[in-house]
Amino acid sequence: MRLHVDQRHERVLELVRERGSLRVAELAEELGMSAVTLRRDVEALAAQGLVERLHGAVVWPSGQARPAPAAAPSAEGLVVGMVVPTTDYYYADVVRGARRTVEAAGARLTIGLSRYLPDEDAAQARRLLSTGADGLLLTPSWERGSPEQGEGLWTVEQDTPVVLVERSAPLGHPAARLDRVRSDHAHGAAEAVAHLAGLGHRAIALAVQDSPTAPRLRVGYRAAVEALGLASVLPSPLDEAPSRSEADRFERTLEYLCRGVASGHVTAAIVHSDADAIVLIPRLQARGVRVPEDLAVIAYDDEVASLADLPLTAVAPDKQAVGAAAARLLLSRLGVDDPTDPTGPGAGARRHLDILPTLRVRVSCGAAAVAP
Repeated sequence: MRLHVDQRHERVLELVRERGSLRVAELAEELGMSAVTLRRDVEALAAQGLVERLHGAVVWPSGQARPAPAAAPSAEGLVVGMVVPTTDYYYADVVRGARRTVEAAGARLTIGLSRYLPDEDAAQARRLLSTGADGLLLTPSWERGSPEQGEGLWTVEQDTPVVLVERSAPLGHPAARLDRVRSDHAHGAAEAVAHLAGLGHRAIALAVQDSPTAPRLRVGYRAAVEALGLASVLPSPLDEAPSRSEADRFERTLEYLCRGVASGHVTAAIVHSDADAIVLIPRLQARGVRVPEDLAVIAYDDEVASLADLPLTAVAPDKQAVGAAAARLLLSRLGVDDPTDPTGPGAGARRHLDILPTLRVRVSCGAAAVAP
């Protein structure tokens, strides 16, 4: 996620304060910034007397004692319970980000798995609370990523703080008042459309599997197509009727894309997920559809996209950042001080945080690769 200028300045000051001096190139690499942007930030900080620029390095101002870094927040003895559908795929990194944050604060993370089974979310939450969890990070198995009418009321009936993770509730639903942290999948889909449009594509298809992520992908896709004035493309058959099996999903998506390319009505596609794209592309090629020459492809998730025989351009949600942000928010609700949060522990209104995904350009979209 791109940092605001004030956040960049604070991070630069934090690192220089800790180490005394750093080379500009090393600092830019560590922060994931361009050297040009970092030099501009350093010059702004130097003009305020907050740092000194010397022979390609950034140093703490001479004559000023470096304050001791703020102590890490301590949550010793606290237990954070986390309910997720699985730890096999997407959620492995979400859990990893949460675990690192919780353990860094001195607390302990415990996990419950729902495996997408009906009513198992609430059962796992009760189990975690009964074994000592002080707060809950919840990813309910809501099919569309948000609860249907009358669904999910148990999430607001807990006696402990709750943060929704990669889930949200519609306005008017009681769960909409809960804290939540999620990937902005609509933004990710819109970025993919904009990138393909920038490469000259005017007819871009969306092929998504039925999942909690799909509704937000459709929202972002449609918004970007309309905003950019792109051609309308017939919806995927999966948008009209869910697949009956994985084999059915692949077969229907394959036929949809082949027909679109053959008719000239489709020149690019966004495929969710990259695992699906890895299966589909050889089948497209076997049917005479060349990727990216006949069909530019952007995958969504970036779990294994870079490992494909034809490396896939992919939208990458920052799953670890989602888990970490959700854990920090829950710890704050439990009264643990976070030095980076000016509102203080447990303070302030409920928060809805959206973490923006990143587009990683590789070969499959037809553009020169600019990111690993």
